[in-house]
Amino acid sequence: MKVTTPNHFDVIIIGTGAGGGTLAYKLAPSGLRILILERGDFIPKEKENWDPIEVFTKGRYRTTEQWYDQNDKPFSPFTHYCVGGNTKLYGSALFRLRETDFQETRHYGGISPAWPIRYQDLEPYYTEAEKLYSVHGQRGVDPTEPSASAPYPYGPIVHEPRMKELYEDIQRLGFRPFPLPIGVRLADNKPYPQAPVHLSNFDGFPDLTEAKADAHVVALNPALAYPNVTLLTNALVEKLETDVSGKRVNRVVAKRNGQLESYSANVVVVACGAVNSAALLLKSANEKHPNGLANSSDQVGRNYMKHLNGTIVAISDTPNNSVFQKSFGIADFYHNAPDSPYPLGAIQLMGKTDPDTLLDEAKDALPNVPLEYLSTHSIDFWLTSEDLPSPDNRVTVRPDGSIRTSYTPNNTEAYDRLKDKLLTILRQVGMTHYMVKDDVYVGYDLGISGVSHQAGTCRFGIDPKTSVLDINCKAHDLDNLYVVDSSFFVSSGAFNPSLTIIANALRVGDHLLGQLKAEEAVPEPTEVIA
Repeated sequence: MKVTTPNHFDVIIIGTGAGGGTLAYKLAPSGLRILILERGDFIPKEKENWDPIEVFTKGRYRTTEQWYDQNDKPFSPFTHYCVGGNTKLYGSALFRLRETDFQETRHYGGISPAWPIRYQDLEPYYTEAEKLYSVHGQRGVDPTEPSASAPYPYGPIVHEPRMKELYEDIQRLGFRPFPLPIGVRLADNKPYPQAPVHLSNFDGFPDLTEAKADAHVVALNPALAYPNVTLLTNALVEKLETDVSGKRVNRVVAKRNGQLESYSANVVVVACGAVNSAALLLKSANEKHPNGLANSSDQVGRNYMKHLNGTIVAISDTPNNSVFQKSFGIADFYHNAPDSPYPLGAIQLMGKTDPDTLLDEAKDALPNVPLEYLSTHSIDFWLTSEDLPSPDNRVTVRPDGSIRTSYTPNNTEAYDRLKDKLLTILRQVGMTHYMVKDDVYVGYDLGISGVSHQAGTCRFGIDPKTSVLDINCKAHDLDNLYVVDSSFFVSSGAFNPSLTIIANALRVGDHLLGQLKAEEAVPEPTEVIA
């Protein structure tokens, strides 16, 4: 008779964010026996979900673990371990990368390499991802947008009065702002005359109402409705073990509620986030893989990217009483600019800066202005320039098992030029304040702790000598190990990575469904009990 082990599954998925959660959704209807392991737990629905002091100042939902920089200086990463991963607290701006992002491109800081697939290979999955994550947007406005086989599932969120005024002012300067593609589950998924009040606490907050289209709400919940899908929370995977050949992962070792447990599967999928996925593979070194699992190329952990990100907060005489501020972006400088032959990046509105941060930023420029006045006269912008892959920017594991991220920013000229472009636009549209004259703008650049756009630590490619994964995101060195978070990125582009992670997870899901169905035709070995 055939014996089945209760801890054996068809597929194990480690992580529940944009990659892992979406892959679970894709595979769930197949009937395959799926185990999902999440190191965190569900974020409770509580009033603190929307408390900026709790969420931002105190970091109520952030990890308390310490990572280390290249000088072994500890820092607290801005990341979250919970069901839904970082999508629980993201701003849900869901962009497609542009066609040129898949091609070799020259930048101020060097070369952004070509991907092993083209934009057209991912396009159908971008369309599927936009539908799944209820993306509201408008085609034909963004001058850089790539070709698309379908319109956005839903029309754009309507600008509130102050944002509409600014949008039109920027248009009059000859620029082409565009409605941000936002994943949000509004009532009947129809645009509102203005955004509902609860969307004021949207960008960076866990959404109490589940209006935000995050991986937990739109992907995991439907997957868990199937009886063949199991989720275990508080299950930190510590190691992947291989069989004697070293070609297959045959044991996933996790610490769950303080106890070690082990599981096995025909296919193991790692989706812990680019930093933690690389760290897990490195921690799983064994005799067959002495430098870490899937690391014969010495590329695991290398080419770590996290974008050049920062904020600009403009304080003006004109009040801004917007509830949902995050409604448009500017991509005119994405590929170049009149005074720049190279790409600069993208600008977008963001949610309102939390009170403590705003007060700290403005204390020198506006030392005597009350916080209430600052918050009702400010508009917040998010800047992104491409971070180029470098083998020296890498994730390693220290002797005590903690994570080290060695990182030196590159392509900084593009970021500096992008910031200057935004400041020039703001001055031209009259974003000034009589109390500070020319010193109108505050903000900050994200340092090493800003890891929300982490990518690239297990790049995919054709050549096993220069990449970790093949084009289907299977490890070159192993037969049953896949990685489906942003680790696979070859370059970072200059737009938020979430939709590309989601689309790729759907693509890999189709591949796995084909593979596992093919394997069903092969009789499994049986253990005969006398």
